[in-house]
Amino acid sequence: MALYEHTVMSRQDISAQQAEALNDTIKGLIEQGGGSVAKIEYWGLRNLTYRVKKNRKAHYSLLAVDCPPAAMAEVERQLSINEDVLRWLTVRVEELDLELSPLLARRERERERERERTPREDAAADAE
Repeated sequence: MALYEHTVMSRQDISAQQAEALNDTIKGLIEQGGGSVAKIEYWGLRNLTYRVKKNRKAHYSLLAVDCPPAAMAEVERQLSINEDVLRWLTVRVEELDLELSPLLARRERERERERERTPREDAAADAE
């Protein structure tokens, strides 16, 4: 079986739940083809550098996949039919990176900093 990183951009008009449902659909197709999905990351609604099919934003998702090439070909065929999908990119890799992507790692660090700041600010307000 081959290892892939698969990134999907979907239209801005759909909701986050519909984007997650698209990820579940992709996961189901891969599992039907005899593969497995090691990681799914939903990156959220992000601005595009330039318009793609008249859209300025897109929902991004990253999947780490272990499946036969035929299963990935079927996923790509299904995505080409789906009107909600703007673009996708599939890259074959030597090994799957199961850590958080740099984008999500940065978000997590920012959340931790925010959690650390909040108690200090509350303590300063109580002292006054």
